[in-house]
Amino acid sequence: MSHHPPVPLGTFPTPVEPAPRLAAALGLGPDDLWVKRDDLTGLGGGGNKIRKLEWTVGAALAEGADTLVTTGAPQSNHARLTAAAGARLGLDVVLVLRGSPGVSRSGNLALDGLFGARLAWAGEVDQAGLDRAAAEVGARLRADGARPALIPFGGSSVLGARGYARCGTELREQLPGLRTAVVALGSGGTMAGLVAALGGGSVLGVDVGALADPAAAVAEFAAPLTTEEVDAGRLRVRRDQVGAGYAALTDAVSRALRLAARTEGLVLDPTYTGRALAGLHAAVRDGDVRPGERTVFVHTGGLPGLFGHPAAVAFAEGGARTFGD
Repeated sequence: MSHHPPVPLGTFPTPVEPAPRLAAALGLGPDDLWVKRDDLTGLGGGGNKIRKLEWTVGAALAEGADTLVTTGAPQSNHARLTAAAGARLGLDVVLVLRGSPGVSRSGNLALDGLFGARLAWAGEVDQAGLDRAAAEVGARLRADGARPALIPFGGSSVLGARGYARCGTELREQLPGLRTAVVALGSGGTMAGLVAALGGGSVLGVDVGALADPAAAVAEFAAPLTTEEVDAGRLRVRRDQVGAGYAALTDAVSRALRLAARTEGLVLDPTYTGRALAGLHAAVRDGDVRPGERTVFVHTGGLPGLFGHPAAVAFAEGGARTFGD
């Protein structure tokens, strides 16, 4: 699949913006912190998954697929953007989701329906069970005469990581002297591409709790894309922001959501970018990210997920103040 060219889906390069008020609030200098706006990639509400989908869907098209199948949690940003890519390209999309129908119709699920995706609910299964459910869906589609292509979980693979190697190249050109790129670490492909382009020492991944061993996934996806050795044990990975689990809203993430919104008008989500900013704040406190060093926060999108997270919506609404009080 790696020999096939990517299909254009996004608007690149995405901008980088200074964030001096947020920098000051985190304990950095006013010129230290920049935001890479990969929430502004265009298609389907934007987000980091578009860079990966350009490669994985490009390969699917080259191999003659007429249907895309992928997996995820109910509020998966990757699933939403796979549905959007299918709509743009005239492909059918089946999303194989963990859980059961009826729990929520908001957030990314609302957009999945708007883009015309079909949903297959796998029940409360682990990743292996979700993969088996996707394989069963693919078999049923082939039996019905379709030509399905399985897009990997989170869009993360060696092929998908090529999209973020390109992002790393953009960052080198946009921010000479960059010391640290901070990014949420979920299925591993985004951080892997950045590591391949920028080097393992220049990327700080904040684990969101999607995988048991995210560093191993990053190393697996990054190693074929670089001539440098990628040692999972030496990657900069913070695992202190997972809290009670992937879907849980922690106090640190709540504070990060509010801080970004009130210093820069920047909207983060409770699962990925909120954890990434909370991790950056912790990294400044313990000296892993220091004042005087150029740092970029990679905003990977995910806004619809905020509206699909009841605890985050309640927290956000609770911040509104009544005039005159």
